[in-house]
Amino acid sequence: MIYLQLFFEFFKTGLFAIGGGLATIPFLNEIAVRTGWFTPEFLGDMIAVAESTPGPIGVNVATYAGFTTAGFFGALLATFGLVLPSYIIILIVGTMLEKFRKNPIVDKAFYGIRPAVVGMIASVALGLIGSALANVDFSSVKEFFLGIDWRCAVMFVAFLFATNKWKKLHPIVFIVIAGALGALLKL
Repeated sequence: MIYLQLFFEFFKTGLFAIGGGLATIPFLNEIAVRTGWFTPEFLGDMIAVAESTPGPIGVNVATYAGFTTAGFFGALLATFGLVLPSYIIILIVGTMLEKFRKNPIVDKAFYGIRPAVVGMIASVALGLIGSALANVDFSSVKEFFLGIDWRCAVMFVAFLFATNKWKKLHPIVFIVIAGALGALLKL
């Protein structure tokens, strides 16, 4: 039964994931709250990891949730459930592309979806900012600055400068260097 539940929950997420990985985050958060397969805090961590590694956020979370809930086959079914709707939709659109290419109704529908996707992503961003600031003491400026991990802040500023100064370097170079520095400093 758990296999069907994993497949169905992530199938629904994949079905409504118009706009890419970030658009899946509200659905993934709802799954976290409702099922307990992973925590909203873990989802925030997974977003950070997924944004710096290859692979979509939804697939990473589906695989993790499926594996921790029901092992290898759970991971397989949750991931398959997430990507199956996109595959089906691509097959349908691909076979009917000529019919829909110049259809003004379809064009207007996609035009109307854009603000909804932006709103969903903005909602996630505000939620992540809120959870990041939840443990910060804003009662005084002194307490606020004492609560900042200055090693992380210095690394952030340094890598912000480095990625803008050396734009021709591949981003993986910066990711590897930041990972090594973080491990050395045990951030």
